[in-house]
Amino acid sequence: MYTASVKYRLVLALLILLAALAWAWLPSRVKVSAEDPVAALSLIRPKPVKEAPEFQVRTPDERTIRLADLRGKVVFLNFWATWCEPCREEMPAMERLHRTYKDRGLVVLAISLDAQGASVVKPFTKQFAITFPIGLDPKMAVRESYGVWAVPSTFLIDKHGKRVLFANGAREWDGKAAHRLIESLLK
Repeated sequence: MYTASVKYRLVLALLILLAALAWAWLPSRVKVSAEDPVAALSLIRPKPVKEAPEFQVRTPDERTIRLADLRGKVVFLNFWATWCEPCREEMPAMERLHRTYKDRGLVVLAISLDAQGASVVKPFTKQFAITFPIGLDPKMAVRESYGVWAVPSTFLIDKHGKRVLFANGAREWDGKAAHRLIESLLK
């Protein structure tokens, strides 16, 4: 009886100690996460960091965009589709990000996975007043080379052509954390 009572009190004391330690530790972790834009945006750092696969896509107005031509700039590469509601929600924020940083070395490039190509993308870009470049990937060859399995998916490619960050799903791309992130990549 005495042993069970001591064990119970010991286990209870340990649980209280663990709860107190967790309580003390949590605010410092939350503060660090709030200051770290990668954590704040729930971005993934690929390990190991690899070269971004080279590609070439046509635009709705029949121009060609090559990733190689963007070397030396930070590339915000977004895979999306006109039918994707989260994509529609994040597009205005991407446009604002583009307008803020386009003259400082950021290229926002959205690759449409719509099978219908320009016929559905042109009205979409007009409706949302999109001014950043849009590439068409109706056969999904670029999507496949990047391993995209859901839209929206975003890759951040550094000035050296390395995929340094990844996001699966929509994000607040024009919020404070995104601005801190882009500023750090442009340095």
